[in-house]
Amino acid sequence: MENLEITEDEIQLTFERLSREAEASGYHLNPDEEFTKELVWGLLTNDHRYGYMACPCRVADGKIEQDMDIICPCDYRDSDLGEYDACYCALYVSGAILRGEKEAESIPERRPPTEEERRKSHPRSRDGHGVGDQSGSGPPVSSGLSHPVWRCRVCGYICARDEPPEVCPICKARKERFERFM
Repeated sequence: MENLEITEDEIQLTFERLSREAEASGYHLNPDEEFTKELVWGLLTNDHRYGYMACPCRVADGKIEQDMDIICPCDYRDSDLGEYDACYCALYVSGAILRGEKEAESIPERRPPTEEERRKSHPRSRDGHGVGDQSGSGPPVSSGLSHPVWRCRVCGYICARDEPPEVCPICKARKERFERFM
């Protein structure tokens, strides 16, 4: 049976831990502490329910192998930060938002729809294929990397993502010190 009683102390301790970990890795939590603690409550709720901190702004399946991409920090955080200055739930924000130069805004969902969601959004025609279904003739699958690889010129840290991080999580060098590696 679920025990979803989450105390203020648990929220505060988790908030402080996440904040320390984020800053140590070159990331920032949303400066709106009340809002951020609501997100922490959601993370803790999911941790109590499922045994892992799934993103509080997405519906978790409850099966870790299906939710790996939305365990906080989710797989989409860095792309969202690079493009929109905040992650989907706005727990993590860019330096510009932290400094008050920008405001977090609504951003589109990057997580691909589940098979069930695809079926609901693409009803089947009389021949049994989904509307617009080309019987498997989708885009070709690339054997290359899905993201460019970036290398910190200061310490050699390497990451694969659309844009380099704002701050190197190892040596704290700024984004400008990264070069495209591959």
